Amino acid sequence: MQGVGADQLKRVIESQHGGTATFVQAMRIVMPKAVQGDWDGVVHVFDLQNNPKAKRAYAWAAAIQGSNKPRYFAVLHAGKVTDPIEAVKAAVGAIKKWGTPAKV
Repeated sequence: MQGVGADQLKRVIESQHGGTATFVQAMRIVMPKAVQGDWDGVVHVFDLQNNPKAKRAYAWAAAIQGSNKPRYFAVLHAGKVTDPIEAVKAAVGAIKKWGTPAKV
């Protein structure tokens, strides 16, 4: 999704998970359909201070079907989520489990 910057995603992380997020880098992630539904997007990586659950977080935006507004994702670096690819997989898995109109 175009037009979503690190500052906006920083606010999403801080509002959803608390702590103070500091931008580290943006990474383009492309996963073939056989692996995770043909996902292609940019994940922003943030260091996270003053959060009891994680020292890092990943954030991105994706289009919502039938809308011109984005859905924001903020995933903590915890448990099986050890990098941006795993963050996307976790979000896709949650969507499949609970459903959403967002196209991740």
